[in-house]
Amino acid sequence: MKKIVFLNLIALSVILVSPSCGGKGGDPKPCSETALQVTTTPANGTTEPAAPGPNFPLQVNITANLPSAGVSIEVKAEPDAGGSAFFTQTLPDVKTNISNFTITNTPSGAVSKVTITVTSKSCASNKWTGGYRYSKK
Repeated sequence: MKKIVFLNLIALSVILVSPSCGGKGGDPKPCSETALQVTTTPANGTTEPAAPGPNFPLQVNITANLPSAGVSIEVKAEPDAGGSAFFTQTLPDVKTNISNFTITNTPSGAVSKVTITVTSKSCASNKWTGGYRYSKK
């Protein structure tokens, strides 16, 4: 009798724990949307020559597969050597292919890193991330 109770407890434990063990935790669920295609000016992956500033333009162009629900675009600029972001801007509901940003508050004399994240509004796992480096004279 003790053996049956013990086996039932083990079976119950397995049943209760199993749903929380599968999957990838908090990862977004995959979707059937076609992957976003994005270009930027300055170009993704480049290091721009030092410029006087004070403002630095950025254009994000969704060249293909803009979802009908739109996207959100987040731009963050921070010192490349580490530290707090000095510029952050999010456009939460973009339904056009081209979005323009103006990066401000860039510190002089140090390389800065820009990170751009474009996320589908209808499928959070459909995400494009890119960036570039630049500096203010």
